[in-house]
Amino acid sequence: MSLDFDVPSFEILRNKNKCIQCKVCIRQCANMVHFYDKDDNIVCSNNVYCVNCHRCVTLCPTKALIVRKYPLEFRENANWNGAAIREIYKQAKSGGVLLSSMGTTKAFPIYWDKMLLNASQVTNPSIDPLREPMETKVLIGRKPNVIPFDDNDELKTTMPPQIELNIPIMFAGMSYGSISKNAHESLARAATELGTCYNTGEGGLHKDFYKYGNNTIVQVASGRFGVHKDYLNAGVGIEIKIGQGAKPGIGGHLPGKKVGEDVSLTRMIPIGSDAISPAPHHDIYSIEDLRQLIFSLKETTEYRKPIFVKIAAVHNAAAIASGIARAGADAIVIDGFRGGTGAAPTRIRDNVGIPIELALASIDQRLHEEGIRNCVSLIISGSIRNSSDIVKAIALGADAVYIGSAALIALGCHMCHSCSTGKCNWGIATQDPSLVKRLNPDIMYKRLINLITAWNHEIQEMLGGMGINAIDSLKGNRLMLRGIGLNEKELHILGIKHAGE
Repeated sequence: MSLDFDVPSFEILRNKNKCIQCKVCIRQCANMVHFYDKDDNIVCSNNVYCVNCHRCVTLCPTKALIVRKYPLEFRENANWNGAAIREIYKQAKSGGVLLSSMGTTKAFPIYWDKMLLNASQVTNPSIDPLREPMETKVLIGRKPNVIPFDDNDELKTTMPPQIELNIPIMFAGMSYGSISKNAHESLARAATELGTCYNTGEGGLHKDFYKYGNNTIVQVASGRFGVHKDYLNAGVGIEIKIGQGAKPGIGGHLPGKKVGEDVSLTRMIPIGSDAISPAPHHDIYSIEDLRQLIFSLKETTEYRKPIFVKIAAVHNAAAIASGIARAGADAIVIDGFRGGTGAAPTRIRDNVGIPIELALASIDQRLHEEGIRNCVSLIISGSIRNSSDIVKAIALGADAVYIGSAALIALGCHMCHSCSTGKCNWGIATQDPSLVKRLNPDIMYKRLINLITAWNHEIQEMLGGMGINAIDSLKGNRLMLRGIGLNEKELHILGIKHAGE
């Protein structure tokens, strides 16, 4: 047997004076970290299996547990740090690709945090959202360049199909399979009550969720899992997924161990089989091919639903977006490199793609320069963390945002980055019935409503502080943004001035 150089990532500290041997930690840990030693009559822990999900710490009735980073110190070396060495140990042992979940953990610049919002003072008074109406409703879809009226002031133009959102926030695509049925139900119910939409991801739509169709975006990905005519007509809009921020240029993989009976029926694949999405759509190799698929979907749904196209934020995203707009899409979704995922090769997740802020600014500018900005709505995603990120995104040119990781955190996710194992102790990224039942949709959908309601209040406060009473008036208004700690090139791409100018 070869020598294993790897060591635990985390260490569990148990206060023996507080531990009452209740064994809650043993029952709650899907990774079998905790075990009972009959000889010594104590509960022990095996640090090797710990992923730091906080389940045992949170539910311990006496708060006897602490989880911390394993205190292993490598010889100091700025180039060969501990993380780099340990990754080599893992690959030398397994011979496999490093796999990671959720978004990148690397300390790349977060441009949202380097932008500040303007506020009204004397010459342009602010608006009090508690006493004056504030409009956060948005319409997603293609808009006409000219809106003619007849002699009776009636609209003459027949508007293309639009999706009306009460708030500029939707729940991002997370497939049934990658997350549990209870997590999906929480998203669907919250979206319905909030008057917004949630996205099915590439796993099809479970039969129990067709009733939420008016608040559902159905996704068509390269594997075509779960795609059929009734599915396409079930949602209020259709999203063609070309790429995603966590893994641009590659496909997806749902392990067979997550494909139980319900998932297999929804995805239309055999029970226990791996669901592997190819990197490209095998019928899309040009903008013309994409146009054909867009209009095939429009024909199938009798031109009643807007068609989205989702791409990853990459270096030529502006040119790609221009082509997508001209191909007939009604909305473009851009997913930044910080976007979450159930599983992605670590090297892809941490090194491919660009920040969503720079991609959004360049795409919005390009579409304006070409005179086709009205042809599409822009929706962005990729680690939207709070309401100020959303306000800044809209000022940069977005119509709305998708949130994924933030929504899962509201459901209890503790960012342990082990979604791909299927052992999510919080009942989110798992298909294990004993774990799925830990997430109660009757409770959790209300937490999502609370989160988005709170964000909407904050958005209104920020709009009022700028002297703006409608979210549409902020869209693309980069005069409301100022950069801080950014170089000239970054300011130029973002299209904003430095603070103090």
